[in-house]
Amino acid sequence: MNDTENVVILFKGGRLPSWHALSRSDQKAYEDEHVELMLGVAERSGLKRLEGFRLVTPEANWQRFWTIDFPAIEGAEAWITAEMAPPYGDYGYYEYSIARSWSPDFCADWVTAPQASTENQPSGRNPREIPKLNVDLDSIVVVLFERGGPGHVAGEKRVTPDYIERMRTVAEEHRLMRLEAFKLTAPQHTWHQAWLAEFPTLSGAEAWINAEVDPTHGCQMERSFHLTRKWSPEYFAQWIPRT
Repeated sequence: MNDTENVVILFKGGRLPSWHALSRSDQKAYEDEHVELMLGVAERSGLKRLEGFRLVTPEANWQRFWTIDFPAIEGAEAWITAEMAPPYGDYGYYEYSIARSWSPDFCADWVTAPQASTENQPSGRNPREIPKLNVDLDSIVVVLFERGGPGHVAGEKRVTPDYIERMRTVAEEHRLMRLEAFKLTAPQHTWHQAWLAEFPTLSGAEAWINAEVDPTHGCQMERSFHLTRKWSPEYFAQWIPRT
């Protein structure tokens, strides 16, 4: 089932080495200007979600993965334009994809330990006052990029009863906290869809990956896995406009 209500930016981003050559005063000035700009876009465009994940092992300039939801494509376009605007934007690594949320029926009951949402919690701080940002160590999130093998429709995930039972067992035993899927509106040559699977422990993430790559299923897909931690979720939840 596709969610056609929201447009989702899937963003691979990070800071370029040149950022760290700036003085701390310049960094602070650029950050403050950037936050003010982005909060304005969030308000005007009706930002619905901003969630970051820091890679446990960064890949060159790619350090964080973001999911950013808007009610319309115009909001996504405005966000991308503002995010890359100088001076702050001159020091960033940017790789954007546009997607839609996807909720396959076959995994609708896999989440066994759902997390409490922070989306509607009252604001506890001024988002213009940037705290020390860091990862949330209370969970670990597997980010999976995948595409089907030969004969698969773009964005289609081939599943079997054995696969569903195997994944459901992992979800139950390791307390799956969240499972989300996204389909690219313009599939790339290496991936057509992305998944987020969140567990309270590393052992759960490892078990999930091992089940996904089991030869009976994994040989039919091309994929890459990345271990991440949520990036200052309480702070970035404050960027969502309150109605």
